[in-house]
Amino acid sequence: MTHHLITVAGVTVDTRHWIGGARVASSETFTDVSPIDGGTIGEISRATATEAAAAVAAAKAAFPGWAATPRAERARILHAVADGVEKRIEDLAIVETTDNGALLRSHRRGVMPRVAHNFRFFADWLLELDHQDFETRGHTNHVSWDPAGPCVLITPWNAPLMLATWKVAPALAAGNTVVLKPAEWSPLTASLLADIAAEAGLPDGVLNVVQGYGSEIGDALTSHPDVRRISFTGSVPTARHIAASAAANLTPLSLELGGKSPLLVFADADLDLAADLAVEQYDNAGQVCLAATRVLVEEPVAEEFTRRFVDKATRLKQGDPRDESTDIGPTIHPRQLEKIDGFVRRALAAGARAVLGGHRGDGRYYAPTLLTDVAQDSEIVQEEVFGPVLTLQTFTTEDEAVTLANDTRFGLAATVATGDRERAERVTARLVAGTVWVNCFFVRDLRAPFGGSRHSGVGREGGTWSFDFYCDLKNTVTAPKGWKDHG
Repeated sequence: MTHHLITVAGVTVDTRHWIGGARVASSETFTDVSPIDGGTIGEISRATATEAAAAVAAAKAAFPGWAATPRAERARILHAVADGVEKRIEDLAIVETTDNGALLRSHRRGVMPRVAHNFRFFADWLLELDHQDFETRGHTNHVSWDPAGPCVLITPWNAPLMLATWKVAPALAAGNTVVLKPAEWSPLTASLLADIAAEAGLPDGVLNVVQGYGSEIGDALTSHPDVRRISFTGSVPTARHIAASAAANLTPLSLELGGKSPLLVFADADLDLAADLAVEQYDNAGQVCLAATRVLVEEPVAEEFTRRFVDKATRLKQGDPRDESTDIGPTIHPRQLEKIDGFVRRALAAGARAVLGGHRGDGRYYAPTLLTDVAQDSEIVQEEVFGPVLTLQTFTTEDEAVTLANDTRFGLAATVATGDRERAERVTARLVAGTVWVNCFFVRDLRAPFGGSRHSGVGREGGTWSFDFYCDLKNTVTAPKGWKDHG
């Protein structure tokens, strides 16, 4: 039925759900619009509780067979998925850029290769996953990771495929089946992933994709008694709703909820490096959960740091993300643009000063912004904007810097710029954050734990931590006696 197929920059995408190894259409659709120019991309099948239930049923039916599949065979199929991703990097890159407005050059060179790496990493980690048996008064303890069951994975729009596969790859490697619900503002690459997985030989029902609005199908997925794990990346209010929905079945949750991360710049730092790190926070038009949007600078170097930052930031080119020379693309949706602009207008009305930007650009573009003269308890300092908006505050002592850095309800990440190793060790030990970068930013190794503290999330994923979440850990204790000789 060709009316379910759309062409995006020459790439064919099926707009139906993927359930039990087949394409399934809904009676209603929603419109997918490109943030680049506001043009309609296509009409996407809009799931209801019916499709959500069908996807969970398909995952439940496929679970026993996939869970029983030997580790080596699961790993082989996941490597085949990675092969498929690598063959279609250009297709995935242009579709994702069209759908969510992030830079095409980044998708080609970094994001889509990382998608393939996600599958390869967890396939290989699965084969190495083992604990040594240990003895207790002559009894043997053996720890095993048992597949948990169907998993519901709900993913955001700012890095749709990469963040989805951070979840999909370990869940499948662990022997679970998956229902993936992509964000309605950027659903297209999840549909392409379903095609790639099927071509790689992933059995029917092991990966299911349902598209639609979370408010319409979210409860049907997260409250379903057959769902054994829920992983969500998104906002704190939505996470609270999901947690309440999952509570009746005590379904384990992994939540990554964004942040309001600090960048601490000490007077002994390389100020050019520090300014580069600050400018890097405008990546993806500031639509990055890890972004260090609160710049805290030691008083003696604040003026010079600001001068260097503004000089670098004003060189950024904002425009069409398909253009190789573009540095900052559009905001994904008019609603998000309104939210960003509202934050800035209220901050300016409260006395903040715009050193850079502070206004909309054309279309869905928001000018890179730096605000000073902001109070620590103000909305612009305390709440996540999720746009190209930074604040700058100063401090005079190390203790003050740490106090300011930790003084929000979030704790996802922090970045420290300093030339003093001992200071770096002292400060990082006191910061409340799931990840701390020192003189660098956004270096991510899948062997390391990832997640946030406080309202930035619950749980950790990455390496063995992912398998701890996506599995039921079992300890089998065996006595040295009681055996019968069958020889």
